[in-house]
Amino acid sequence: MGMLDGKVAIVTGAGRGIGREEALLLAAEGAKVIVNDVGGAGEESPARQTVADIEAAGGTAAVNDNDISSWAGAEGAVAQAVDTWGQLDILVNNAGILRDKMSFSMSEDEWDAVIKVHLKGHFATSHFAAIHWRNRSKAGEDVYGRIINTSSESGLFGNAGQSNYGAAKAGIAMLTVILGRELERYGVTVNAISPRARTRMTEDLFGEMGKAEEGQFDAFGPQNVAPLVAFLASPEAGDVNGQNFVVFGGSVWVMEGWKPAGSLVRDHGWTPKELADAKSQLFADRNSGLPPFSFF
Repeated sequence: MGMLDGKVAIVTGAGRGIGREEALLLAAEGAKVIVNDVGGAGEESPARQTVADIEAAGGTAAVNDNDISSWAGAEGAVAQAVDTWGQLDILVNNAGILRDKMSFSMSEDEWDAVIKVHLKGHFATSHFAAIHWRNRSKAGEDVYGRIINTSSESGLFGNAGQSNYGAAKAGIAMLTVILGRELERYGVTVNAISPRARTRMTEDLFGEMGKAEEGQFDAFGPQNVAPLVAFLASPEAGDVNGQNFVVFGGSVWVMEGWKPAGSLVRDHGWTPKELADAKSQLFADRNSGLPPFSFF
């Protein structure tokens, strides 16, 4: 018996890396999995290999090669899950790309491509999944719905050279909270992970630090991310909603969003000079410069 027996899942960007590990583990826990990856229809494609590995282990999976950053592609991926197995229970939004440049060197296409794949891609699939779950709820069914989004520490803390990626991931972090508020009434939870793992997108960023050493625990291995996703997809996480988790190796942190860190409060307005004079009070407990790119 697995934690996800009888459930139907979609994992986007599941041909390689984190998405592949998520698909493999969800299937091992009993879910039927739509393995989505652009260009995944080819017989030798990574998505086909993910499906083959799931089936070889006794699981059930099918390939979907839709571009989920398009409205039609996202709708088709959700429709395939419902048409094939009668329902959708779990949506793991993982697909992504990088087009890193400093702001003064970034092209319009580099900005648009990253925002489209990450932010629009997360919303488009969630939109059609939400329609499916809302319709079922209004028909009187008991709905089980889980969305697990993929944010990033770049979206939480801001990494130079990633204005497109960081902005998209910050948007995903807030999209997670908004969707959680909207869909809770229909039996759906929405959470996000901010993984630190070695993938094709990140292996150059981590350099030597991220390389696996023989005989040692591979802290940067993408397989370390999948258990958190499987937990969030499970009935045991039914009371977890609108949360964002940083996961790295054997560590998981629950993150907390914006909250006041200093204040100026009075019963009438301020002049610019008064604000300048009160700056030390406003920043009494924190530095007024750039926040750190870390939390430890």
